[in-house]
Amino acid sequence: MPREDENAAVDTAAEIRGWCLGTLPDGWFAGPPEVTVDREEITVVGQLPPVPGESADGGESGKAEADAIAAGRSRRFREETREARIGIAREAERRFGRRVSWGVVTEGRKVMFTTLSVPVMTRLRQPERRVLDTLVEAGVARSRSDALAWCVRLVGEHEDSWLSALRDVLRQVEQVRAEGPARDQR
Repeated sequence: MPREDENAAVDTAAEIRGWCLGTLPDGWFAGPPEVTVDREEITVVGQLPPVPGESADGGESGKAEADAIAAGRSRRFREETREARIGIAREAERRFGRRVSWGVVTEGRKVMFTTLSVPVMTRLRQPERRVLDTLVEAGVARSRSDALAWCVRLVGEHEDSWLSALRDVLRQVEQVRAEGPARDQR
């Protein structure tokens, strides 16, 4: 029975990605958007098409200009596509039972419009709690929850290649399981 559930999750993620890619209007993004799926959320992030004459030069003023361009273009996209995105999100939420979050990449910056923050329960032993408490006492985080989120982001940033390789291997395992013989379902 776990195999069936695992395959259903894999099929559902592929189905959701396919549905999103087929549903999104042409022209919104420079290419296919990145569609990330977990148990609670569907995240759609697309690269905005380049606009001629809107590239910033290097240097400090170039960075400020690129930041301003990214903020303006992402805000404009958000406003211009709001009604259509709401309609697509409602349909996806009804169809797949997950919330939809949106974002864009422009001028090398990722701007998220909406994201879901999901509480996650965990059990920590004293040494791990002390790490969180140290981060709170040092002013790095406001609470243990913020400290744990900070730690997860830090690991994600510094171990991106390792996590990417791990996700690739897990996808391969899921594919092999899906192609293997079915277990007896008694």
